[in-house]
Amino acid sequence: MEQTNYSRVYEFMLLGFSGSSELQPFYFLFFTMFYMAILLGNFLIVLTVISEPALHTPMYFLLSNLSFIDVCLSSFATPKMIADLLLERKSISFNGCMTQIFFLHVFAGGEMVLLVAMAYDRYVAICKPLHYATIMSLQKCTGLVVASWVIGILHSLSQLAFTVNLPFCGPNEVDSFFCDLPLVIKLACVDTYILEIMMLSDSGLMAMTSFILLLISYTVILVTVQQHSSAGTAKARATLTAHITVVALFFGPCIFIYAWPFKNFPVDKVLSVFYTVFTPLLNPIIYTLRNKEMKSAMQKLKGQLMNSRQLSQLSLTMRAPHN
Repeated sequence: MEQTNYSRVYEFMLLGFSGSSELQPFYFLFFTMFYMAILLGNFLIVLTVISEPALHTPMYFLLSNLSFIDVCLSSFATPKMIADLLLERKSISFNGCMTQIFFLHVFAGGEMVLLVAMAYDRYVAICKPLHYATIMSLQKCTGLVVASWVIGILHSLSQLAFTVNLPFCGPNEVDSFFCDLPLVIKLACVDTYILEIMMLSDSGLMAMTSFILLLISYTVILVTVQQHSSAGTAKARATLTAHITVVALFFGPCIFIYAWPFKNFPVDKVLSVFYTVFTPLLNPIIYTLRNKEMKSAMQKLKGQLMNSRQLSQLSLTMRAPHN
């Protein structure tokens, strides 16, 4: 039998933001500022929820976990992307590429499930308020968060199971700033039609199913809110608006990329940047600007930190030796 010798690919070249090299320093500063804002905004939400007893509720517990996942989602590739902007040769090892794919699907899959959990929380709070404390217990919320991570990991492993052993013999150029599954499997030296069908039935189906569940949940909630005219209606509507905005910003790009794996559109690169960089920054902005409780808690935290700093300075002054 005739054997085919494959020249195995040990690294991939990330094309990133191809174009004029003069724009690379601008991109570097732009995305560095964005990434620092992501870390600051999301960690501020986590710290605020932890430090403020009034926010120890299921909704804010889930929100703080969403912020943590957003930090993870923006960190699996963004730091390397920023560093690559200063390099002429943008490469990543084969193992590094598979690692990026793994963590991308862990965090993205986990966020999908967590957003569904947040919609369920709002459904119980608005449609079954008398049973809210019983249904959304600490054990239930913890279970939902754990389930989001477990489903994300299982989803990611199912993607890598048919990708890591594919023969890659060139070309090795990935037209993105990180290793994304639809782009990488197209570089395999085999017919990837069946693999793309499997990806569609996995990632695409997961995104579409979660999105449809969210649409149904929020439709039921909005109808319920419209039927009740009370003082809490405006607050509930504002909260729902924030949730729906986050859902649209996150699922829109994901569905477009993973529901059409057979074609590579030029806009895919922009959408990849959007849901891995822009959305994690927009989430804390949306949830804080439209949430009076969160803004009030942040002001309180700011006051506590300033008082602590003043007390520390006063203590140092009193301990200083006097001439």
